Amino acid sequence: MLKSKGLDLALLILRVTFGGSMIIGHGWGKLLRLFGEGPIEFGDPYGLGPALSLTLAAFGEFLCAAFLIVGLFSRWVTIPLIIVMLTAIFMVHLGDPFSRIEKAVLFLGAYIAILLAGPGAYSLDAVIERNRAT
Repeated sequence: MLKSKGLDLALLILRVTFGGSMIIGHGWGKLLRLFGEGPIEFGDPYGLGPALSLTLAAFGEFLCAAFLIVGLFSRWVTIPLIIVMLTAIFMVHLGDPFSRIEKAVLFLGAYIAILLAGPGAYSLDAVIERNRAT
């Protein structure tokens, strides 16, 4: 199956938009909280403790999102992002009005699409694959 340049560009836009938005809107703040002074106060939806919960959320929302932007290990890094969004939807905001859940649903849809479609030709994954083929 031939991939079009339009599809590859669309996947790049999807990765940069949703990865960048995750870092700016969520991951950066959690990373600062993780390495900040004082006790960690954070939700604990799985009973792992606030510190580990914050660490896992920061890992997904910052590190995995950064890898997604550049297209490195793209399908793998969408898995923690999907888990974080499912947690936000079903553990944190369940029962809230849809307006509180909508952003997580949109992120979830984008991450599932990238998981299924892959990162596209404009990614480090594609560069690595091309170098393996030569």
